[in-house]
Amino acid sequence: MATISSPGIGSGLDVQSIVTQLVALEKAPIKQLQTQATSFQTRLSTYGTIKSQVSALGDAAAKLSNSSGWNAVTATSSNPTAVGVTAAAGAPATSLTMEVQQLAKAQSTASTAVPSGTAMGSGTMTIELGNWSSGSFAAGAASPVSVTINAGEDTLAEIAARINDAGAGVSATVLKDASGERLLLRSRDTGEENGFRIAVADDDGNNTDASGLSRLAFDTANPSGMGQTQGGQNAQATVNGVSISSASNRLTDTLPGMTLQLSQVTTAPVEIDVSTDLEAVRTNLKSFVDAYNTLNSTLANATRYDAGTKTAGPLQGDATATGLQNALRGMMRSVTASSPFSRLSDIGIEVKTGGALEIKTDKMDAALSKLDGLKALFTTTSTDPTAGGFGLKVKAFADGLIDADGLVSNKTASIQASIKRNGVEQDRINDRAARTEVRLLAQYNAMDAAVSKLNGLSAFVSQQITLWNKGGG
Repeated sequence: MATISSPGIGSGLDVQSIVTQLVALEKAPIKQLQTQATSFQTRLSTYGTIKSQVSALGDAAAKLSNSSGWNAVTATSSNPTAVGVTAAAGAPATSLTMEVQQLAKAQSTASTAVPSGTAMGSGTMTIELGNWSSGSFAAGAASPVSVTINAGEDTLAEIAARINDAGAGVSATVLKDASGERLLLRSRDTGEENGFRIAVADDDGNNTDASGLSRLAFDTANPSGMGQTQGGQNAQATVNGVSISSASNRLTDTLPGMTLQLSQVTTAPVEIDVSTDLEAVRTNLKSFVDAYNTLNSTLANATRYDAGTKTAGPLQGDATATGLQNALRGMMRSVTASSPFSRLSDIGIEVKTGGALEIKTDKMDAALSKLDGLKALFTTTSTDPTAGGFGLKVKAFADGLIDADGLVSNKTASIQASIKRNGVEQDRINDRAARTEVRLLAQYNAMDAAVSKLNGLSAFVSQQITLWNKGGG
């Protein structure tokens, strides 16, 4: 007899429902594991946030532990339109007076006008950088650059492109107006030492006439060539009455840590001031306080129990989180070996109820007026790590927490291991339930087949009895 393929047909029982319920009982423990897995993931996420915030606190502390957090300066000019000034961190505080008599300029030349599209002859143009300030040309250190001009082909536009491609220290362009085209050349850099001359080897055999390629020469030996429209010159200025000269209008090494941009000749002295940027220091201190408060708030919310809503934070009862919270709050109340300030409260950073920090503006303003003492509170070194400056010890504490074998890193690794074990246990239960389902269905299939046989036999016996009774009558 064929095997029953749909459970329950032979017996009349709802076999699928029975098997489903039995398998559900087999899988019942997985609900608790799933709840645990959700809790583990929440805790892991929370520790990820804590790790990120510990890192941010360490970065804020690090800035206050070395000169970068204290050497910001601000630079001002009484006439920034004429003399702009910027100062790099660490530039010494100073005040000075500056006057500009002359701006640096680049040498410029222009050819005579020719009709548009005129071929300028052929030969070689040799461009050499140097100094014309003495009235004659003194060649510079750079090697001359030669540019070949083709016969009957190269117009001013093509010659300008060839010069620009040659990298000779000059730039070329073509000016067009009603009178025709002119070749304009200009030194790429300003200053007397960056002037130029152009010698021409004209294929027409005459290098000094007013035809052919000779028209594009610029040299005292060739009065028929290009004319100078601007001589190269250095900037001339005085600083506190001392004369200075510069090939550039941007002075980057004239004064330590300062960059001066000369833009106009002055008619009156310009006052330049460089001073410590106290607002930058205040901002760094506020960033330190904000980073700590963010971390403190996360720890407080994660470890608290809200009796009103009967809701526990994800790390409520977690000894690691509670210990970290207490350690941080204790550190903010600790003492350094510095003077005249030894506590954060001395400079207006006070610990409130709940562990948050609050800045008292009046006390911090007073502390900023004693910048060296304020700096010492964060940078003082000590043989006792707990007595070191707050920048140093908070940075060291933060690094220790998030290092590969640090407290927070170890806790994160522990939670990840728990999540992995939980997943393995869920897989084991699911596998066992699947095998149970296969076994139960096989058993009920066998039962259905047996019941079907018995039902068939019963029907046959009943039929025979009926026949017998009829025959006996």
